[in-house]
Amino acid sequence: MALVYPNMQLSEVVQEHPSLIPVINRFEIRLGLGDRSVSAICNEYTLDTDFFLTVINTFLNEEYFPEKKLRTFHTSQIIDYLTKTNQYYQRYQLPNIERHLGSFISMSTPGNNTLNLIGKFFSSFKEELTTRIRKDEQVWFPYCLSLSEKLHSGPKEELLLNSSQPEEDTIEELLADLKSIMIKHLSGEYDENLCYAVIFAVSSLEKDIKQHNRIRYRILMPMVSAMEKLCI
Repeated sequence: MALVYPNMQLSEVVQEHPSLIPVINRFEIRLGLGDRSVSAICNEYTLDTDFFLTVINTFLNEEYFPEKKLRTFHTSQIIDYLTKTNQYYQRYQLPNIERHLGSFISMSTPGNNTLNLIGKFFSSFKEELTTRIRKDEQVWFPYCLSLSEKLHSGPKEELLLNSSQPEEDTIEELLADLKSIMIKHLSGEYDENLCYAVIFAVSSLEKDIKQHNRIRYRILMPMVSAMEKLCI
């Protein structure tokens, strides 16, 4: 997939990749982009253009890993972005799925065991995601920032970064399983439009988390691993 560059019109990029809308919102950029370039919009919103493009390109491209650029970013920039991402999930996407799923279940055949299973499965997923977000806020992010502060208070040393990606992610797996249950095992009478709304909402969150994890695992983790080696 082609990369996004500073001179490109951000509106054209977003038209081609609508999944970027919540991503640019996390930088407090709203729609109504006009014909302005990425660099012009970053200047308008007082954003680091290199960091903005690194997030966008990492989000869109699975193999993108700009090692040299990553060395120039402060950990707090990445933590701030990931914090806003977590807030977006809690404030908007989880409630959106919950609202659609609640209507779907209440307007379908009473006593439908499959729907009850779906409801319980979503509750388990919500708890898992909420727990991870809480751990991020209380443990992981403060730890990352403390490493960064410790490193920046001493002699400056170059970070040697390596791309990192776990073999599996529990959050991604749970969402994929939830969607699979709905597609493969629904039974009884149910409202098809509400069913589609739930599946589309789940698919949207699934895609966002998968791409968000790419930023988490391919940007933050390599930086933290490198800082640990220098601080220990």
